[in-house]
Amino acid sequence: MPVAAGWSTSSSRTPGSCAVADGLEADIDRLLSEHSPELQAIERALRATIRAEFPGAVEQVDFSNKLIAFGRSMKIRGLLFALIAHKAHVNLQLADGAVLPDHDGLIEGTGKRIRHIKVRTVAEASSTAVVAAIRAQLAARPEG
Repeated sequence: MPVAAGWSTSSSRTPGSCAVADGLEADIDRLLSEHSPELQAIERALRATIRAEFPGAVEQVDFSNKLIAFGRSMKIRGLLFALIAHKAHVNLQLADGAVLPDHDGLIEGTGKRIRHIKVRTVAEASSTAVVAAIRAQLAARPEG
């Protein structure tokens, strides 16, 4: 499947994808280099948390929208998460955030479906509440 212009993709499910994965890492480094060291650390910690909970994720770097997306496929309906850096935090976008359980009150936004969690520290990136939100998003769209 061709990748849209401006996107770099990789999947841990793709055999022999070392060159693609290396290209993805270079693209992630390039995107993150535009951010402060503090934001880069948060982005890398969130990415590690998502990858730990979702090892089969397809990752996409979108330079035009300055985000890293994760999903079961490159199709819009397959995308589940995105990381978007702001001035003082990183948003963890949740594709179904409007309908996910939010026992900790972290999910923000007013979108019909997509909502976000503002992550302000490296420690928050792997907190119990963030992991619970990631697991809830994965459960909301199980592989079918």
